[in-house]
Amino acid sequence: MAELKKALKFGAVWLERGGKIKRSRRAKMPLIEGDLLHLYYDSEILSAQTPDARLVADEGDYSIWDKPCGMYSQGTKWGDHSSICRWIEMFGCEKYQLGERQAYLVHRLDRATSGLIVVAHKKKVTQKLARLFEDRKVEKRYQAIVHGHFPDSILRLEADIDGKVALTEILENHFDPTSNCSTLKINLATGRKHQIRKHLADANFPIVGDRLYGEKVDVGKDIVELNSNLRLRCLYLSFPCPVSGDLKCYSG
Repeated sequence: MAELKKALKFGAVWLERGGKIKRSRRAKMPLIEGDLLHLYYDSEILSAQTPDARLVADEGDYSIWDKPCGMYSQGTKWGDHSSICRWIEMFGCEKYQLGERQAYLVHRLDRATSGLIVVAHKKKVTQKLARLFEDRKVEKRYQAIVHGHFPDSILRLEADIDGKVALTEILENHFDPTSNCSTLKINLATGRKHQIRKHLADANFPIVGDRLYGEKVDVGKDIVELNSNLRLRCLYLSFPCPVSGDLKCYSG
């Protein structure tokens, strides 16, 4: 019984009703004829823990968080307790004394990517924030540590991704000969899936710890490290507040 309650709380139970399926957390929800319950139970997933996210700014209708490497942006059918929004609802609001709030996902960071992420607390604000991202009105800067001596001459990476225009701009480049790695500050002009990771790997400078793209690339005589966290972090976000219209800038 305790495991079933845990599965409910952590989002592993789904209710199918009238052709629609949604997550169900209420143990005492009355069922009607034709209802189907789906249980996706995996004890390892339900017991998984991630480092805590850190509150960067509370704007009332939305908040900015520092998502750690390993925390999901979005849950799966097997559970959502390790996703940023559910973690905020279950633990973050209490930890930072925010009161009870619903948390809605606005945009995504890869599970392995750390850094700044925007979470809304009202549905209307969620839509307004999402539109800002869709209309490219959000400035996004990242730090990536890559293998090798990244050329100072490369300032733009713009190979199409999945048939769509993709532009990654290199703002700063610092090489460390001791580690044979370069630290890049990047402006993400477009937001394609895995854009920074793909562009850098295609340029033969994979990000340290990139298990998905790094293993496909040879870096001179060096062996790409696959046993460390992905060294990609969102450092800076800037956008017009959807409530006040004021320009908001966040760093972390």
